[in-house]
Amino acid sequence: MWRKLATLALTLVIPGLAGCEAGTAEETSVRRAEPAVAPAPAAPAPAARADAGPLVIFLGDSLTAGYGLAEEQAYPAVLDRRLDVQGTPVRVLNAGVSGDTTAGGRARLDWLLKQKPDVLVVGLGANDGLRGLDLDDTEKNLREIVRRAKAAGARVLLLGMIIPPNYGPDYTEQFREMYPKISKDLDVPLVPFLLEGVGGIADLNQGDGIHPTAKGQEMVAATVEPYLKEILKAPTVGQAP
Repeated sequence: MWRKLATLALTLVIPGLAGCEAGTAEETSVRRAEPAVAPAPAAPAPAARADAGPLVIFLGDSLTAGYGLAEEQAYPAVLDRRLDVQGTPVRVLNAGVSGDTTAGGRARLDWLLKQKPDVLVVGLGANDGLRGLDLDDTEKNLREIVRRAKAAGARVLLLGMIIPPNYGPDYTEQFREMYPKISKDLDVPLVPFLLEGVGGIADLNQGDGIHPTAKGQEMVAATVEPYLKEILKAPTVGQAP
């Protein structure tokens, strides 16, 4: 499992590494195989659909953005269609940016909260872990994103991630425990592992072996769907049940 995750994880970070310090030899060789795409923290996200229904904003990295695929193939759009068919229409705004970190997501948050989302789905942290960033800072950023979103009246769904033990068992364990700890402390639901059943499986990933294919994105959507449906039933933060 870890070997598959290591292959998956080392390149998840690639789209946002332009201008960063060089990593390991293996990371360097992978970077040469995929063009760098610098994150754009200040860039406005695409507009949400104008249909009726709660506004769900997906704040994330390349996995959320649907790297290498058309926008309608990314899992937020897949979820949009699934919920619509089931009679639970939502307005989806995909605010995924390839290579984004928790700091980048935090920097973009004010603009997103101005859209008055009913639900904010937070899928960040993988690039922090894969770059070996200070996880205390990563956790602070995630907590701040959750707190500010809840203060703005949004319900929050946190998407968990797993990284390989490249930086040692202590770092890996701290990363793994970070998501459930935030979920418990701030009382927000957690999807334990966003890429459950997809990460490291060749047939479900693109040629880079990292980013999900359209079919893989459908499976990611299936993983997130029950959690999103449940949170959509909950009252808005601050609203009486």
